[in-house]
Amino acid sequence: MAMITDAGDFFTKGCGRCDRFATPECSTRLWIDGLNGLRRICRDLELEETVKWAHPTYIHAGRNIAIFGALKSDFRLSFMNPGLLKDTEGVLEPQGPNSQTPGMIRFTNVAQVRAKEPVIRSYLWQLMVHAEAGTKPQKVEREIDMPDELIEALDADPELAEAFNALTPGRQKSYMFNLNQAKQSATRVTRIERFRKKIFAGKGAMER
Repeated sequence: MAMITDAGDFFTKGCGRCDRFATPECSTRLWIDGLNGLRRICRDLELEETVKWAHPTYIHAGRNIAIFGALKSDFRLSFMNPGLLKDTEGVLEPQGPNSQTPGMIRFTNVAQVRAKEPVIRSYLWQLMVHAEAGTKPQKVEREIDMPDELIEALDADPELAEAFNALTPGRQKSYMFNLNQAKQSATRVTRIERFRKKIFAGKGAMER
């Protein structure tokens, strides 16, 4: 199934990653009012809307600022480069145990978007200022560096993040090692999409 390339499709049909696409069972249908609320906030701040990893992504000054995701149990706003954020309200959660820095707000009902709107706007604005200034977060040292493309893919896709976090540490490292061998970012992105089925199957990068 082809993933979406137009952000508008996410809000009317879904992401295109599974057979629930464009059906009432799609996770985006369960949370559409909340997702539209997040979209309104991003558009009010004049963030550029695009699609990455089949999810709406919002950009400012050439830098990814935030991305949306939806599961049956919740929907999420993930901030990119969360190491730059001052979480003064204590609302941020990690995507999973491999997340370097807490950078996600999880919503379990649509009313939470309106309730948290001032915080959301404040955190988006923080990242917009950093994007304009070109500041970058301090990197957290790992035994094996997790490529930025993999971090972005996991932040963009909650289901993939959960599957990756469920892997054994050795299997997780196999993907990081494989991706780090690629010299080009585009190659890493292509490999991640190719690895998707293996990750969901609980396998390592070199397992059949």
